[in-house]
Amino acid sequence: MSRKVVIVTGSRRGLGKEIAHKFASKGYDIVLNDKEDFESLVKVENNIKNKYQVEVLSLLLDISKEENVKRLLTEVINKFGHIDVLINNAAIVYDMELSERTGQIFNETIVNNLSSTYLMSKYIGEYMFKNNDFGKIVNISSTNGINAFFPTSIDYDASKAGIISMTHNFALEYAPKILVNSVAPGWINTEMNADLPEDLKKEETNKIYLKRFAEPAEIANFVYYLSSEENTYINGEIIKIDGGY
Repeated sequence: MSRKVVIVTGSRRGLGKEIAHKFASKGYDIVLNDKEDFESLVKVENNIKNKYQVEVLSLLLDISKEENVKRLLTEVINKFGHIDVLINNAAIVYDMELSERTGQIFNETIVNNLSSTYLMSKYIGEYMFKNNDFGKIVNISSTNGINAFFPTSIDYDASKAGIISMTHNFALEYAPKILVNSVAPGWINTEMNADLPEDLKKEETNKIYLKRFAEPAEIANFVYYLSSEENTYINGEIIKIDGGY
């Protein structure tokens, strides 16, 4: 039997990379995707291949563009013949004062984070719905889209709230074949957060019941559970993973 196939967007570093490793450790073939730094993406590919002996396809594509999503689907099917799981993780964030944020920056964030999730869910989801008896989509949202508000990342927060809305809609659209859920992490120890001001890290850590940021593996473990055969009934849900906040 062929192995199951998972697509993980935004997977050259941080949470996306951790999620890819988690699925590879469970015997999945992996599709890595990012829109920049192909060298880093290939390093992730080689590390996964050497460690887990699974197949990996790396695709450097900007998935906020419809033609690139169609190309990704074609390349994945040509190589693996099927898709079982989609993890929509790709995201960018620009932290700056509201007075400094232009409409162009706002739109770039919305397109990168929200449009890419829509397009991947539309084209990959449609393919899985037509060809699979059962499939999974997990969207990576954020507590920034629920109950953690930062005017310095207003566009990021809006994109993550939009992902929550789309999760409910796609769960309804693809029922009963495809389970669509969203994970909404709080603060995570990733490269994206490495350069945060120390006073902000301290302030935010004190708000968390567990008094620490999450490790990427702690989020990846639950993403895997939602995508695995163990999950047969959780659908259309938004699950916060924030250590209490």
